[in-house]
Amino acid sequence: MCYYVQQSKLTIEITDFFNKNVDHKENVFTSDFINGFSYPNLPIILDSKPEIITTNFTWGLLPTNRDKDFRKSTLNARVETLEEKPSFAPSINKRCLVIVSAYYDYHWNDATGKSKTKYQINSQEQELFCLAGIYNSWQDKNGSVWNTYSIVTTEADAQMKYIHNRKESEGDQRMPILIKHEDENAWLDAKNHPMEFAFPKYQPAIIGFPAD
Repeated sequence: MCYYVQQSKLTIEITDFFNKNVDHKENVFTSDFINGFSYPNLPIILDSKPEIITTNFTWGLLPTNRDKDFRKSTLNARVETLEEKPSFAPSINKRCLVIVSAYYDYHWNDATGKSKTKYQINSQEQELFCLAGIYNSWQDKNGSVWNTYSIVTTEADAQMKYIHNRKESEGDQRMPILIKHEDENAWLDAKNHPMEFAFPKYQPAIIGFPAD
């Protein structure tokens, strides 16, 4: 799964890397450890506005007319069932790229999880990278606009199966889909089916190591 990330880069580093402007530079979220359950506004790139980096979408996709507490169950969306789930199906062709510098998961050192090791996972190719995302935008009856997104996950590779080893995940370990820099536009293009980016067909190079 993917509930914790890092976005440690300054605005100038992000704009230089992607060669794109940020809509509101003062809103760029920067932290070494970001908890998804706080529903942060990580910088993202939308398929509808690929020329800029957007900062007014928050993590945890909220389907139209659902209670905001529903978001805790939509931080992640399984790539294999995007078309089947009512929460995600309307957004399958609303693609975004979630900009991070790392993500985190925990390895259980015992069967109960009382002892855990936090692992930081990075791209082997660049210090800044994107995770596959889908998004939604709608206005509620009070006039509030809800701009939200989910990070799309896939079957874990061998490394992530070792890290993501808690008992309830046995045989169903997950990892977020890391989009290679050269494939970012391909993910945003709805003509490309999401399963084209699922493991093991799609295998970006990642590296995980114990973190403090």
